[in-house]
Amino acid sequence: MVFASHIFLFYFLPIVLLVYYLLPRGRNAFLTIASYVFYGWWEPWFVSLMLFSTILDFVCGGIIGAPGASPRHRKLALGAAIVGDLGLLAFFKYFTFTAENLNRLAAIVGAPALPVLSIVLPIGISFYTFESLSYTIDVYRGHARAARKFSDISCFVSLFPHLVAGPIVRYNILAEQIQQRTHTLDKFAVGIAMFILGFAKKILIANPMGRVADAVFGGTDPGMAAAWFGIAAYSFQIYFDFSGYSDMAIGLGRMFGFVIPENFRSPYLSESITDFWRRWHISLSTWLRDYLYIPLGGNRGSALRTYRNLAIVMVLGGLWHGANWTFVMWGTIHGSVLAFERWLGKKAPYDVFPRPVAIGVTYVIVLITWVFFRAESLPRALGYLSSMFTPGGGSPLIALEIYTPFHLLIFAAGAIIAFQRVEVADFAGTLTAPKMAVLLPLFAFTASVMFTQTFNPFLYFQF
Repeated sequence: MVFASHIFLFYFLPIVLLVYYLLPRGRNAFLTIASYVFYGWWEPWFVSLMLFSTILDFVCGGIIGAPGASPRHRKLALGAAIVGDLGLLAFFKYFTFTAENLNRLAAIVGAPALPVLSIVLPIGISFYTFESLSYTIDVYRGHARAARKFSDISCFVSLFPHLVAGPIVRYNILAEQIQQRTHTLDKFAVGIAMFILGFAKKILIANPMGRVADAVFGGTDPGMAAAWFGIAAYSFQIYFDFSGYSDMAIGLGRMFGFVIPENFRSPYLSESITDFWRRWHISLSTWLRDYLYIPLGGNRGSALRTYRNLAIVMVLGGLWHGANWTFVMWGTIHGSVLAFERWLGKKAPYDVFPRPVAIGVTYVIVLITWVFFRAESLPRALGYLSSMFTPGGGSPLIALEIYTPFHLLIFAAGAIIAFQRVEVADFAGTLTAPKMAVLLPLFAFTASVMFTQTFNPFLYFQF
């Protein structure tokens, strides 16, 4: 089930909200059941994987947090949780990728090929795996107490607002809210406002820009102008798709009394790649920093070790997004630029230029890396980059499809919104009657547009 669907908007959400607020007690257990229904809507058996991961971490967290537990038992329990969680993720996400690449090597040396299984990737497994890991690691570090009841940890892992595409919420952030949270009309109203704005970003901007990107990337000879237009459209698609989903998730959390941290902060206004990762997918970048970069040594030790740690983190961050060499290249480029900027003192070499120039150069670098993120393979990515930097060329059919007045209008609107400081949380934080007068018709219009669209993907469901 996805947020931008009539089943969710007009059936699932109203029913869950109504029952939730009518219940005198047991709201966490009800939210867990509702979340399992939400998650199992597409493929019911995927629920068993999430349940297994949740039980594993609940048991291991209980052993780690037990009074008088020996250091050996605590380490064994932590190791079991990490191996179990990452083992599931590795099998479902990387087994086929690994087998295919090993078979390529086997073919070179004449060795027999390994069997390649056709494995369906469970939606959201990358997100809830990281959240489950954060629970056991935080209990081990003493940053959180072990959950007293299974319903606490199951509610945390399965909570449907952030379940399938984040933000990646840590247990120590939601633990107290699971035990006790406030429900106010103001909080509920802010949640509705954030959901409506995220919904509009997704339907009105991300989806049309996705059609432009698909048309250009699907062509054989887009030409230089169309190639740049296509990757810029993709930059708006992925930003408004993912940030729109995050806004909807945070808004839904508010409706149920939860305060979920923001996930984006005007990333295309970044003045360097270091700055970009402070603003883009904040929950992932901070997770990688706290649970991977710092344990690797962070910036302690030699400069070369720091650069190595940055490279490892970003390559693994790229692989987290998908089992494809394009994601490895995307992470490698970001890691290399981050290491270079660290060498310069956490700033870009073009930091000496005026701020608009720094923002523009950073955006161009991000666009180039988005090519690897969007392309199906490395050869396709390199071919697309060649089109971006080779003057002339271009298919008239692609031009007719992408340069329509509608697409140009949405592109301009996306650019205006993406390159300004105000985020949805800022707008919705102080609701007024004029704002509500805009939001309610906006929801009605967006919902009507949703019913007319046949193209409605959520990009991060693939990761």
